[in-house]
Amino acid sequence: MPEPFDSFPDDVDDTPTVTCSRCNREWDLEFELDDLQVGNQAMEQFALDHKRHTGHFPDDVSPWIVACRQCPDGEEFLAERPGRRWAETHARHTQHAVTVRHDEEEEPTIVEPED
Repeated sequence: MPEPFDSFPDDVDDTPTVTCSRCNREWDLEFELDDLQVGNQAMEQFALDHKRHTGHFPDDVSPWIVACRQCPDGEEFLAERPGRRWAETHARHTQHAVTVRHDEEEEPTIVEPED
């Protein structure tokens, strides 16, 4: 009978990787996981840092884009919830309508200010 499996093999490399066809590069997220210790947010942290340094997101990352329809304010978010929260807060404080869109949605959503 085989012996029970007590530990994981040392040669398993399950570090996530990110590619960017615009930069023609690939990175593993070892730095984000080990040094920054961002855990489940490693991909998000890398994507935001990549955008900050290059002006674009890596492959397979499509942000939620919120843009005021009246003033130049706007932001990009990697999740829907913070994007909608930003839109609702901006609309409430400025009385401006805000467009919320994502690549996967056909039509953008308009967040209107409350009367």
